[in-house]
Amino acid sequence: MTLAQNEELASPASTKKDKKAVIDEVITDALLEQFFSLQPPQGIERDYHILERAYRGLTAPDFARFISLFITRKHNLNATGPQGTILHVISTHRKGGDYAQALKNAGAH
Repeated sequence: MTLAQNEELASPASTKKDKKAVIDEVITDALLEQFFSLQPPQGIERDYHILERAYRGLTAPDFARFISLFITRKHNLNATGPQGTILHVISTHRKGGDYAQALKNAGAH
């Protein structure tokens, strides 16, 4: 799967019934690395945007792997977006528990 395909799956417009769910897709480190090339919309911190797109496009285990890369590259886990940090946003989501735990384990607050 390419990052563009992953972006399509992660975007709100991807709820069309003609799209097939991708199940059991192996997410390689190369795909995880592609998230670092994303550019944010104006007014959004780049690190926040990268984290948000990874959260929306990855399973919880893959997100945890991504967080390790994110930290290794010295990115900011506590970057803020319009509603606060990504940890704050994810913590309000019903199914965000495993994602939030990955961030907490990595030192986000």
